[in-house]
Amino acid sequence: MNKNFSNCFVLVITTLCIYSNANAQKKEYPKPDPMTPNMTEFWTPQPKIVTPGKSSETVIPAPSDAIVLFDGKDLSAWEDSNGNPAQWVVKDGIFTVKPGSGSIQTKQKFENFQLHIEWRSPETVKGNGQGRGNSGVFFQGIYELQVLDSYDNETYANGMAGSIYKQTPPLVNAMRKPGEWNTYDVIYSAPVFKNDGTYRIPPTVTVLLNGIVIQNNTTIRGTTPYIGLPETVKHGAGPLSLQDHGDLIGFRNIWIREL
Repeated sequence: MNKNFSNCFVLVITTLCIYSNANAQKKEYPKPDPMTPNMTEFWTPQPKIVTPGKSSETVIPAPSDAIVLFDGKDLSAWEDSNGNPAQWVVKDGIFTVKPGSGSIQTKQKFENFQLHIEWRSPETVKGNGQGRGNSGVFFQGIYELQVLDSYDNETYANGMAGSIYKQTPPLVNAMRKPGEWNTYDVIYSAPVFKNDGTYRIPPTVTVLLNGIVIQNNTTIRGTTPYIGLPETVKHGAGPLSLQDHGDLIGFRNIWIREL
């Protein structure tokens, strides 16, 4: 074979390979269709209703080793998402969402913990479904335990009070009437990540609502967005966050124990 021809042949093949690789890199595949909120909502089965014991107006003191996040006096343990002082309203030993001021979060960050938090929706009922007594408790600022007035108020099961939002509905509906205090007692285990950012151990949570188990060592599958599927986002310790959803939810007696 002629040497010049051989060199030309090699050059042509090399050029074709480069061109082929460039085309392969530019190849586009179909993208998923845009998601809508109802794609991740399911209504049945609705958790059965279980009547909890009578609520108490007496605030039970926190354990001696607990970090008190609200003792009825001020929001010094909290800030807004920009690091500014929390603007929610404190009055008579309770703090209430200030609609439009934004969500608030603890200044301190946590991983594994035991949490006690008491909350109530307004006694005067307004709205229905997700538009009634809506807020949320976010573990590590990411994973939402839904707060909602779910007393005689049906909505999608994985969006009612006590649900891991848009993922796992509560085992039962143990809500008290509007205006009465509800209590979440939570045991939360933070996720452990692999080097590639996926879960080695996913987050899990056990929740009691008014003394009744509603989440039993439930695996949290990832983020809890309003639209879209859960995603795995690698992170470290994070704050406890409370959501401003525009409703006048009141909170009191919040403490946490690091585990």
